[in-house]
Amino acid sequence: MSAERHLTVDRSQPGVWRITFDNPPINMLAPEGIIALQRVVTEIEADPQAKVMIFQSADPDFFIAHFDTARAADLPRTAGPSGHSPWIDVVVRMARSPVVSIAKIRGRTRGVGSEFVLACDMRFASRQRAILGNPEVGVGLPPGGGALEWLPRLAGRSRALEIVLSGDDFDADLAERYGWINRALDDDALDEFVDALAGRLATFDRQTLGDLKAQVNRVGVPTGDELESSNRMFFDALRHPDTQARRARLGGFDYGRRSDFELNFGRYLRGLAPD
Repeated sequence: MSAERHLTVDRSQPGVWRITFDNPPINMLAPEGIIALQRVVTEIEADPQAKVMIFQSADPDFFIAHFDTARAADLPRTAGPSGHSPWIDVVVRMARSPVVSIAKIRGRTRGVGSEFVLACDMRFASRQRAILGNPEVGVGLPPGGGALEWLPRLAGRSRALEIVLSGDDFDADLAERYGWINRALDDDALDEFVDALAGRLATFDRQTLGDLKAQVNRVGVPTGDELESSNRMFFDALRHPDTQARRARLGGFDYGRRSDFELNFGRYLRGLAPD
């Protein structure tokens, strides 16, 4: 097992990489986490034996809580190997990789967390523990990491609008109905199901897996430029006065801490409106 800042990597099972998000107290994704993901994707690309990458969390209450917006200015804008900015570089390369990406979701998965699992090839979530949401609208921001591109393709236009305009929390069963995730499974069955699927895929030929994935990618995968357009909207919106006023109120709600606010973000959005 190896460790990056904010995540660990387990390669003990042949053909399978297990990447675990681990950034206490609530698994916020900080700039260092994005750079760590870039490095992990580069390592997976260089491993000819890799066939499956599983993403999971060390915290059963938080998969990825959201992006650490207070650290947004610390994220380098230097283009990665795909020619795109760091976050878009990660998700574009994951989509293009012959290695199959699977998100095993327990806990809150909001904002960039939702956008990360959307960029994975498959998503399986705990019926009892998973909560998904894109609450950016309540903070005066657009989802900037891919939700505006992935959700219309997976859930359809109207449901995508419900998700991003309401900013509300969605449980795993409803997320499954909407096409946001592949399946909701009982928590005690989630590990066994994902392990069995990953083990099955690891027995198949990597070239064939990659070829099939590339063919399916002809339908439903956004381009890097489409993803970049929302990413630019996000960073531009951080400078808007209304957004700054809403973000200023976050400190009074235990933002970024293990708190009722972070556990139930969707309930609190109305309280962020400026007076």
